[in-house]
Amino acid sequence: MWSVKCYRFGFDPWGLGLFLLIMLPNLAWFALPAPNDILRAESAAPLLDGLGQCLQIIMVAALCLLVNVSRDRPIKRGFAAGAALCATLYFAGWAGYYAGAASAGVILTLCLAPCGAFLLFSLARGNAPALLAAAGFTLCHLGSTIITFIL
Repeated sequence: MWSVKCYRFGFDPWGLGLFLLIMLPNLAWFALPAPNDILRAESAAPLLDGLGQCLQIIMVAALCLLVNVSRDRPIKRGFAAGAALCATLYFAGWAGYYAGAASAGVILTLCLAPCGAFLLFSLARGNAPALLAAAGFTLCHLGSTIITFIL
């Protein structure tokens, strides 16, 4: 799983699908503000946000364009099911946010649930580069979220 020889450039439609699924609520949020919309506040951690965005780009590229040719078949279903559960929790978090709940729990759900989906999907696919980028993105995203919205 960790050898460069295990990877080839290819297209993983499931990686793109997960990314697009996670982005759907964000696109809706850009177009339609939520009540009590604290997420539109300016970041108090722009350096963390910038680093997180770079890691996010690397993560998405690795999820969509790198295929582990030596991964065990079938795909590790427990991790894939966990990724689906995280995505469902993420949508529930957005539902709560649009219902007017902007508590720390909801904000942390909106931060961590998609990260969990990407981490677990990377594990399911045996995609170490995506996993490393997702872990870095998670740390940056969590740090920025805590600094900007929780503290």
